[in-house]
Amino acid sequence: MTVPETVLDLQGLTCPLPVLRANRALRGMPAGARLTVLASDPASVKDFQAYSRETGHALVSFSETAGMFRFTLRRREDRPEDERDGPLAG
Repeated sequence: MTVPETVLDLQGLTCPLPVLRANRALRGMPAGARLTVLASDPASVKDFQAYSRETGHALVSFSETAGMFRFTLRRREDRPEDERDGPLAG
């Protein structure tokens, strides 16, 4: 079975929009699915690292080429507390 992967091109958006849009996309994906985010905001590096720590979605890989940042996240398994994810919920 292949793992579903989605690519979200968020280049041109600034903090906090890349993380907020990625969060919205991940919420609609099945557990284990991968989301690749393309971003151009240098602040997104720290944002996605913090987002991964706080939400439990794994930051599988990160790279930067000529000012374009590529993050691959894996959606976490569902947890009962998902309804209480705080400000990023919704």
